[in-house]
Amino acid sequence: MTSQVRGVQLARLLGQWHGLPGRRRSPDYAALAGAVRGLLADGRLPLGVRLPAERELAEALRISRTTVTAAYRELRESGHLASRRGAGSWTMLPGTHRVASTGLWTPLDDREMIDLGVAALSAPPQLVPAARAATEDLPRYLGGAGYHPTGIIELREAVARGYTARGLPTSPEQIMVTSGTQHALDLVLRLALSPGGGVLVESPTYPNALAALGARRARIGTHGLSDDGWDTDLLLGSLRQTRPKLAYLIPEFHNPTGHLMAADLRERLVGAAHAAGTDLVVDESFVDLPLDGTPLPPPVAVFDRHSRVISIGGMSKPYWGGLRIGWVRASAPQVQRLAAARVGVDMASPVLDQLVAVHLLAEASTIVAARRAQLAVQRDALVAALADRLPEWRVTVPRGGVTLWAELDGPISSALARAAEEVGVRLAPGPRFGLDGTLERFLRLPFTLPATELVEAVGRLAAVRYDLDRASRPRWREPSVIA
Repeated sequence: MTSQVRGVQLARLLGQWHGLPGRRRSPDYAALAGAVRGLLADGRLPLGVRLPAERELAEALRISRTTVTAAYRELRESGHLASRRGAGSWTMLPGTHRVASTGLWTPLDDREMIDLGVAALSAPPQLVPAARAATEDLPRYLGGAGYHPTGIIELREAVARGYTARGLPTSPEQIMVTSGTQHALDLVLRLALSPGGGVLVESPTYPNALAALGARRARIGTHGLSDDGWDTDLLLGSLRQTRPKLAYLIPEFHNPTGHLMAADLRERLVGAAHAAGTDLVVDESFVDLPLDGTPLPPPVAVFDRHSRVISIGGMSKPYWGGLRIGWVRASAPQVQRLAAARVGVDMASPVLDQLVAVHLLAEASTIVAARRAQLAVQRDALVAALADRLPEWRVTVPRGGVTLWAELDGPISSALARAAEEVGVRLAPGPRFGLDGTLERFLRLPFTLPATELVEAVGRLAAVRYDLDRASRPRWREPSVIA
């Protein structure tokens, strides 16, 4: 069934659509159409959503209905909107675009793009030998049906050993293998969150987590992160006052800011969650990627005595996103309940992929050490390029993870992302990481590409930023995917 966005909701998402640099001489209807295309491009406005009626949106934006009518007409002509008399207008995929693996849409001819929208590395050289070894192991499993809802025992044992090595004693019965970290989050939400349940998240936070929560119709409350990370009193106060059913947090090299939560806050957080009746879903996607010798605090679950902490993680960030292996660490009864819920979704993860993961984890020390060295070099190259070409932007250098969170010199993130497409750079604008069009002064910049590409991308962004303030006739183009 087609969902609908109301006029006031779309107005919040659009934000300062008519007042951004580079738009002063653009007709209002063209600026509005371009802003809607931008929301579609970065996933803040899904496909198949019915837009508000022209009069309703005009009232919400405090503009003339004629302007909205012209903007909708331009969106229909570019293939982003379909309309039927008496039924309304709804968003659609232009014929010149395709749905990418991220679930967002991208032009058919985007192969030459420097993609800073995806925060993931290419595969390590050990992947091919691991895949060959996995095929030799596969015959052991061919005599059965191949369905292992909690995962094959070898992989569960390997993941459990990893937690134990970090100071959190874990048995294989506490591990459930999933098809990636996002799948792990989805299963946890299916089990632990009823539609309309309250959830506390950080702001900014991981966009796909917001999408998963939206699919569950969660009531989302936010805790804003500062330049230094989490404000202890505000975070714990939010838990005590709102008493959400769940809190979703990324304590290790937070996506997108790169912050690392201190050990004392982790301990107090678990205590506050227990007192509030809140379950903590802890995303550990980046836990393997400390840089510069940064020591890691204990896992949040170390302080858990009441099965309040559910940890999720996976292979995507330290190894390869194409290997769809993730996991949940919880109490053994919770794992069994998750497995029962999973059967109605996808039965089990592929056995061959799990065997590949076993071989990669056996070489974790070598693979991860190389990843850390690679990321440190690329991070430093990106930071240096930004300081040289865009010194007005503020960046806190992260001690781990794969992303920089840049504060721009104005609320221009979405406009910059659309303009950057023209020069072959794809960006993830700040509002993707928040709610209702906020965070326009911020931009996530991953350092997962080679240093030469990062430096080239910053040079192009510097030219685009210069032009935003001086463009006399902005050019509008169908925007592309960011992920």
